Amino acid sequence: MKNPVEPLVFSDIQKRLVTREVHVGNLALGGSYPIRIQSMTNTDTNNSTATVAQCMALANAGCELVRITAQGIREAENLSVIKNELRRNGYEIPLVADIHFNPQAAETAARIVEKVRINPGNYVDKKQFRRLDFTEAEYQQELDSIAVRIRPLIEICKNYGTAIRVGVNHGSLGDRITSRYGNTAEGMVQSALEFIRIFEYFGFQNLVLSMKASNVLIMTESTQRLARRMLENGCCYPLHLGVTEAGDGEDGIIKSAVGIGTLLEQGIGDTLRVSLTGNPVHEIPVARAIAKRFNERAGKQNIETLEQLEEASFHSLPYREMSAVGAIGGNFPVQVITEKAGVTCLVDETNSAIGAVTDEMLQQLKVVTPTATHWAKVQENGSPNPEVLKNKYQTKNLLDFQVNAAIDFGSFFLNQRGNALWVEAPNLPTNPVVQTAFSILQATRRRITKTEYISCPSCGRTLFDIEKVLQEIKAKTARFPGLKIAVMGCIVNGPGEMADADFGYVGSGKGKVTLYKGQTVVKRNIPEEEALDELLLLINRDR
Repeated sequence: MKNPVEPLVFSDIQKRLVTREVHVGNLALGGSYPIRIQSMTNTDTNNSTATVAQCMALANAGCELVRITAQGIREAENLSVIKNELRRNGYEIPLVADIHFNPQAAETAARIVEKVRINPGNYVDKKQFRRLDFTEAEYQQELDSIAVRIRPLIEICKNYGTAIRVGVNHGSLGDRITSRYGNTAEGMVQSALEFIRIFEYFGFQNLVLSMKASNVLIMTESTQRLARRMLENGCCYPLHLGVTEAGDGEDGIIKSAVGIGTLLEQGIGDTLRVSLTGNPVHEIPVARAIAKRFNERAGKQNIETLEQLEEASFHSLPYREMSAVGAIGGNFPVQVITEKAGVTCLVDETNSAIGAVTDEMLQQLKVVTPTATHWAKVQENGSPNPEVLKNKYQTKNLLDFQVNAAIDFGSFFLNQRGNALWVEAPNLPTNPVVQTAFSILQATRRRITKTEYISCPSCGRTLFDIEKVLQEIKAKTARFPGLKIAVMGCIVNGPGEMADADFGYVGSGKGKVTLYKGQTVVKRNIPEEEALDELLLLINRDR
């Protein structure tokens, strides 16, 4: 069969946004340093033995930075025990305290660990889903109040050499921000910029920023916007990348690789975490596979101006209406193409052939290969012919295939390019190859064929066996394509963090679960053993 593929020119030189060098203990990130890999424990922080063991397991797997939740003073103080035991065992891996709602815990932890992560949406702001109206003077008064309350943490971090990550999450923006900017990517950027200005006012620049969301489009857009805004302001801080609540298994891997990889292809990003529900050690091979692709490139080309950043980005290409060729293009959904018994076919999500791709069709299609050894633009040729993105992978490793296919194709589909995804991996079974293709389309919101699960990776705040519960929920709800179900370990990750979900299952106390429809509580503090049946009743009643 003829295969008219239009080649693209790629570079093996990695473009990187020039960011400020930041030291987290003995680890340097940003600047000219490699992309760093990090994760987070899911043990009880007060269980020193379990937390130390998991930190060591993460370090042994290749993790370079470990985050530990410190929800209260007691947990923050116990970080000293954990750190001392790690050092006694010869592990110098830097530790990060994860803080929500509790400035006192942050101030305690900052004297112990090498970095503190704070969420501007709940460090001093509040999220009660209220609409607030401020005059400019009142809004500035609120910012002045935040500056006063955060200054003690800044001074402690200065004295102890502690770094800070300002971690903005889409679902937990404070009411002050959402009232002015909405629950949007721009709202996330403004939240980050406000805190940057406060830190700079007090002479503190040992900062890292992150913009996280479970929706890959919002995660990439907000990070791109923040990178541009920092360039405009003349100081780029290192950017930590991650798709929060990505889920588990293949779905979590694909969503993470699409979001993180899209940004790294544009030169944005200095450190990353792949958030998968379950044992955090399982995150590290995925994170390493993503980082390896970029860290091993032949050289580095600095991005130092807005023009260079725009050149590396893809968003400037406008979407164009395409004609239909067979069932490709026009008003048809994005299709998946693969080889079956030597025949090129359109397939559905079950890997069943739904039509052949003929020689005549191929002559009318615009087939391009997004090889993605570097970010590139599909060249416009002036024709309205449907775009088919095609690539072939020789790897025998499924994870390697999933990560690289997600990065190669994901960035194009995220930006509304492509009418079909044509993937070949002759050394792998066809079913997981096709499943990966549909997962890429689902992650980029270009074609929805299955239920989407927004689940946190779990941490020391988690109040139930989230990995087990997620599998039980999946087994009962996989028949609802397009439905978004959030499974959250604690109230920190819900209801705000599951803002994109139709239904939510949130741990609200030991053995207790609260169920949500959207952001509205439907049943509060029901026994865990009844929660799944109640969730199913709620879903079935609504459909």
